[in-house]
Amino acid sequence: MHQRGAQCHACWQKNPDRPFTYLAGLLQRLQDPPGWLEEFAGYAAARFCPSQAVGLLRDLGRLLDAGVTNPAALLQHARWTETSSIGPLARTLESFFVHRRLALPLDHGEDLEARRRARRTAAVPLPLRPAVAAFADHQLATRERARRAGTRPRSHHTIDVCLCDVGNLAVFLTQRHPGVTGWESVAVGHVEDFLASRPGSRARPLTSLRTFFAWARARRLVLVDPTKTLPTNAPRHFQGPVLDQARQRHLYQRWASHDVHPHEAFIGLLAMLHAASAAELRAVHIDDVNHTDRTVVLGQRPQPVPLDPATWAALQRCLDHRDRLHTLNGHVLVTKITATRNTPASAYYVSHALDPAGVSVRALRSNRLNHLVATTDPLLVIAALGLTPAAAGWYLGDTVDPHRLADL
Repeated sequence: MHQRGAQCHACWQKNPDRPFTYLAGLLQRLQDPPGWLEEFAGYAAARFCPSQAVGLLRDLGRLLDAGVTNPAALLQHARWTETSSIGPLARTLESFFVHRRLALPLDHGEDLEARRRARRTAAVPLPLRPAVAAFADHQLATRERARRAGTRPRSHHTIDVCLCDVGNLAVFLTQRHPGVTGWESVAVGHVEDFLASRPGSRARPLTSLRTFFAWARARRLVLVDPTKTLPTNAPRHFQGPVLDQARQRHLYQRWASHDVHPHEAFIGLLAMLHAASAAELRAVHIDDVNHTDRTVVLGQRPQPVPLDPATWAALQRCLDHRDRLHTLNGHVLVTKITATRNTPASAYYVSHALDPAGVSVRALRSNRLNHLVATTDPLLVIAALGLTPAAAGWYLGDTVDPHRLADL
């Protein structure tokens, strides 16, 4: 039996008063406890089980004993620096401090991207590495300048893809053309050999290499741009996979039933019937759901999306699943990991939620957009889904329906 509450050890571990009992001892031990400590204990107790909440308070107490009391300094000392996660204590402190305007959020995403760029640069062979490192710094400076100017900066993913393609070219030149010891000796034939080694993705690496060699020529690292005269040979219209009616009917019957996980049904039906993207699905909040009109707000679409009965039923199942988790996370798609956070489900989770059905969110969305643009007025699709004219034109391509042509 536990001496304090006449409870066994298992019952004491689950006692909801345990975090506050530990807090009382912590307040007595500290000489000058911060004023927000009691509120943080309640914040952690509402989001974690008693054992985890006590663990957070114990780790926080060690930092407070060491004299770290400033919220910004606590975030820096509590964060994990050697992993891709900042750790549960730093994550909870960040959410608590930011919500109460006691500190700014951590730039953990920027740190992860900096590590990724460093890994990309380190993988480049040594003779070609200095130019790639300078190019990475230039890309980052351009992004920061565009962000300050209020224009559209290049995303970290775009910069990473560009560095990856340049690094792959450097490795290819080192292995296949040992005579190339610097970027100034790269010829058109070398780049063409590299693109021919991966014919299925010619357009994307060629775009990255053009960006790199244009920068290198401006810095006088090369005299001639070897990619200037290379053709892209990229398709000008959508050529992705499409689903026939039998396959779509099978998927609809699978997700309309209650035999699958509610997240799979909700994600699949919204993507297949309403052309929802992974980003739109991750961002759906309980405040975006209108139970009276049975509509939901998706991303930047100009109007709420009315849901069909099957999708609405899947949404209700997701809300019931969320209630069973007893979470304070306001998103509709809540996982075991995000149940104690305020962040949306990860992009990986949403992208792989449909793996049991053998499809992907991108394929379902593309299939729906391709059908809508080809069978209806593209301008209506642009207005309804918030697409750009270029996006709708990509799915339209050179498709001509002879049954819609006027009799001439």
